[in-house]
Amino acid sequence: MEGFQGLHAPAGVPEPASSHGNVRLNLDGYGNRGSGFPGLKKRGHGHGNRSWIKIDQDGNSKILELDKATIMRHCSLPSRDLRLLDPLFIYPSTILGREKAIVVSLEQIRCIITADEVILMNSLDGCVVQYMSEFCKRLQKNREQAEDLPFEFRALELALDLTCMSLDAQVKDLELEVYPVLDELATSINTHNLERVRRLKGHLLALTQRVQRVHDEIEHLMDDDGDMAEMYLTEKRERSEAYALGDMYFQNDIPSEGRVVSKSAPVSPVRSISGAQKLQRAFSNISPSKHGSLMSSSSNGENIDQLEMLLEAYFAAIDNTLSKLFSLKEYIDDTEDLINIKLGNVQNQLIQFELLLTAATFVTTIFAVVTGIFGMNFVASIFDYPYAFNWVLIITGLACVFLYFCFLFYFRYKKVFPL
Repeated sequence: MEGFQGLHAPAGVPEPASSHGNVRLNLDGYGNRGSGFPGLKKRGHGHGNRSWIKIDQDGNSKILELDKATIMRHCSLPSRDLRLLDPLFIYPSTILGREKAIVVSLEQIRCIITADEVILMNSLDGCVVQYMSEFCKRLQKNREQAEDLPFEFRALELALDLTCMSLDAQVKDLELEVYPVLDELATSINTHNLERVRRLKGHLLALTQRVQRVHDEIEHLMDDDGDMAEMYLTEKRERSEAYALGDMYFQNDIPSEGRVVSKSAPVSPVRSISGAQKLQRAFSNISPSKHGSLMSSSSNGENIDQLEMLLEAYFAAIDNTLSKLFSLKEYIDDTEDLINIKLGNVQNQLIQFELLLTAATFVTTIFAVVTGIFGMNFVASIFDYPYAFNWVLIITGLACVFLYFCFLFYFRYKKVFPL
């Protein structure tokens, strides 16, 4: 690895012969014997280092122990870009195009893609292991075949593919779990089913936020042609090499011609045209960048259709996944509305029953008042008749029944409840 040539394996650890060997490296290059960088204070062993997986163009992978400073020098990245890859911090999904690298942070896949290698943050997560094995397999399989996409786009494509597949699989698992619970809740409203739906709804909201972040990042990238142009790392490297070649020819070839040709000798028009043609060919592949730098991609002449079509495909996939989540959320909302309707109906029935009971209590109270009055010990002429009290009870009871039916007809007239 050319960019990490300052790093060496510790003594006694041989280089792996297989394409997927593991190499543990130290920044000082000499184990614990001292720092390999003059003027740099030695830190504790392994302090600030992280485990990374390097995958080259041939599909060979190595595990490296690197610190931030080494990666920043090798990939020309600022420290804030590496902070996006730190698993200790929670950042939204990010795809950044830089001068010499693409910084990718999609779910568990956190890597730095250059024109000829991928530096993947090592993790035991299934997506990281699958990314490493699948990418190495693809590179080794297509080693001798011509590829339509440059190396950096193949690495980015696999990261998007695995991220979209992982999120879609989680959505499908959530659907299989949510729909039966909602159907059961619609038929049987109890605390257990409500608690299950509450837990699943929280999971749904968290998953929706993750999918939405990936969706927004791809959409933001597609809307910015300049950011997409910055991701053509292979083409920018070729332009850089062409510029260096032209500059070398300009410095070496032209002075040599000046030394060979005498001042008094006539200048050959054929020789002059040939040199001009060489210079023109040397600079023919160099186009002015959008920032005015020969190292950057051109905003006018750059063809970004290749990357745009790649992003559109995965944007459609992640948009479909997001639509599934929205449909699932709408189904949950509809179920909640149905439950609220059912609960409201039960509450109305309870109110109706309470109203009937209140009316019955009222008329019964009237009957009790009348009987209570005649049960008092006072002198009245009505008590001189033996059956007078019985007729009072009968007439009072019929009056109470009539009054109760009057209440019922009144409730029906006011449409308080159907009878």
